[in-house]
Amino acid sequence: MSDDKRPGIPWIRPEIQQDVIWRDGDIVISVPAKSGTTWTMNIVHQLIMGGTPDFRGIYEEVPWIEFLESPTYTPADVHARLAAMPTHRPRAFKTHSAPPGVPFFGTGSGKDIKYLVIARNPEEALVSFKPFLDEHSDAWYELWGVPRAAMTRPDFPTFYNEMVAPNGMQGMFFGFLAAWWPLRNEPNVLFLHYADMKKDHEGSIRKIAKFLGIAPAADRWPAILEYTSFPWMKAHEEKFEAGSTAAVPPLNHGGMMRKGKLGAAREDGMTEEISAHLRAVGESICPDKDAVDWLYNGGTPARGE
Repeated sequence: MSDDKRPGIPWIRPEIQQDVIWRDGDIVISVPAKSGTTWTMNIVHQLIMGGTPDFRGIYEEVPWIEFLESPTYTPADVHARLAAMPTHRPRAFKTHSAPPGVPFFGTGSGKDIKYLVIARNPEEALVSFKPFLDEHSDAWYELWGVPRAAMTRPDFPTFYNEMVAPNGMQGMFFGFLAAWWPLRNEPNVLFLHYADMKKDHEGSIRKIAKFLGIAPAADRWPAILEYTSFPWMKAHEEKFEAGSTAAVPPLNHGGMMRKGKLGAAREDGMTEEISAHLRAVGESICPDKDAVDWLYNGGTPARGE
């Protein structure tokens, strides 16, 4: 079971997913916080559409099925929005949950659902999570009645010691891994690591396309690769900030996409002491050594029995 703790974040409601009316062909993008979620959402959207810059916001195209856009928005509103999505092409959804938080339909379930599971080195993800919370707008915190001081800290060590460690937030990454790892060999699950995607942009997108059964025409690949590149997404960041679907902008402009760098955790505040503590806690949550090694380093996940 995923040990996914997000204390004090009332706009994330994982239980909403349990009542989704699933369609054959649905695509679930399951990724922990700050681990390549928005990038993967855009990759899937660009593959489905054949490469296009003509969309207002990625959250309109790939809904987040745990997210309430205001305190008056209800789970029923989320379900109505999902039901109204076009039927002539696959739907794709974002979630930060792993099973059973997000329902999993495997072989013999009678459902044709595909799951893209992306993970990132947890040190990199955590040091990115801290400034992401900092960049939530004052208007968003006020809308939800959440004091900014409840979610932010002045530096990363303080953030880890006062927010992550006491609340067991390491489960966002290691609990996620422990839940998905036994399902990695299922034919409708594709495991990818953020580091491998960064190292081989085109190869990773072609792998995703093959997994999803999407075969863009040869002349569409240049557009797909351009519109999924970090420079293009950074230059059009307003399309990726959820501002077009929420009652007020959740983020200050520029707060969604930071650097996208690999191996930069130390320059963003990670210390040797925190690193050791994070890994020790992580290994207690997910005792499978192969799984934890993959989470930190990427590569092809061990297949197991």
